[in-house]
Amino acid sequence: MSNNIIGSRVIGAALAGAFVLSAGAASAQTVKIGVPTFLTGAGAPAFGIPGKQGVELIVRGINNGELPAPYNTKGLAGRQIEAMIYDEAGGGTKQVTELRNKVQKDKVDAIIGQISSGTCAATTKVSEEIKVLTIQTVCGTPRIFEDINPNPKYVFRTMNHGTANNVSAARYIVSKHKDKAAKGFTGINQNYAWGQDSWRDFSLAMANLMPSSKGSKKNQMPKIFAGQYGSEISAISRAKEGLVHSSFWGGDLEAFIGQAGARGLFNRKLFVFTVGETVAYRLGKKFPEGIIVGTRGPYGMYVVDDPTPLNQWFQKEFRKAYGTPPAQPAYQYAQGFLGAKYAYDKAAKAAGKFPTTDQVIDALTGATFPTFVGDVRMALGKGHQGVTDDMWGVTAWDKGRGEMVVKDVVKFTPECVMPPAGVKGVDWIKGGMKGAKC
Repeated sequence: MSNNIIGSRVIGAALAGAFVLSAGAASAQTVKIGVPTFLTGAGAPAFGIPGKQGVELIVRGINNGELPAPYNTKGLAGRQIEAMIYDEAGGGTKQVTELRNKVQKDKVDAIIGQISSGTCAATTKVSEEIKVLTIQTVCGTPRIFEDINPNPKYVFRTMNHGTANNVSAARYIVSKHKDKAAKGFTGINQNYAWGQDSWRDFSLAMANLMPSSKGSKKNQMPKIFAGQYGSEISAISRAKEGLVHSSFWGGDLEAFIGQAGARGLFNRKLFVFTVGETVAYRLGKKFPEGIIVGTRGPYGMYVVDDPTPLNQWFQKEFRKAYGTPPAQPAYQYAQGFLGAKYAYDKAAKAAGKFPTTDQVIDALTGATFPTFVGDVRMALGKGHQGVTDDMWGVTAWDKGRGEMVVKDVVKFTPECVMPPAGVKGVDWIKGGMKGAKC
């Protein structure tokens, strides 16, 4: 790479797992951003590393002014981004310590990232306490702004939460595969916030949309990153239900696919993987065809051919840099940086100078900003929770592309699958999803 293109380096054992991306040495003329993502462990291959790659690409593009309009100016309000990428592995308690260190010792100006709902749940109040702008990019539990942080100032999330993911899954099944759900449904989900919320919201949505399809009381809830699912696969095989819901992600999803596929489970049951798109490119032909997959937004396999200039730039540059198409996590991390650029640039224009953190927060609160395909609207959580379209389809192998693709795609708008402002997702579903516009 030329000297003006973003570089990267490992910064020693003392900062184990941390990386710095910058256009040069840190100075008063940079915006220092901490980026938590899984660099090790089961969350790394399908989520953390693609997220890191999305950051590398979007930071290079922003710093060098390579992005198409409206993001074709250099930097955040003219200042170069210095991204400090560090490991999200280790659990919520460790991530609280990492967050404090990044703010208090490394003096980051903002945090952009976080994959696990456990990380987001553990750190959101700390971000508010230490007053650091935090843009969550992947974690999906609706609890963040509904329960844990109902009056946010410093914390944002630039994508849909899990309520949309699971309501849209239920709507897709009822519209496309009602016959498969006739014998009821069961599930296998990780036993923590994301998995618990996902199963709850899906079950409630199915009860509302198709009362005749009964949810199993013997759904499987293994611990996160368990890795071995022999007993759970046996239980699902014996279950009378024909439909199986799973919000598995990362290494858990890849392990389950390998183990369940070896036992022919995908030939006997219809599976719904709510974030299944994240591993489809990685597994290639090893990913089973005929699986219902979601992506919590217009990302990855669902937008590979979308002609929007920003999307085509991202697709082209990502494939060139990493030899693989960008999946959901790469898009989600990059989208967080687009939200930051939008807010910094808008605030600077209004102030006539480089903005303060409070001015950036004001610019992002309740904003609508363009992204790769369509807009993100910060419409919920008092202007801190983003909403986008939600995409669903069925996997199929495309011989011409040599890639897994999705067919029978349906797009659901936020107005169809997310609660109105001020209403908790679970209460909205229980109340019959009143006001939904589908």
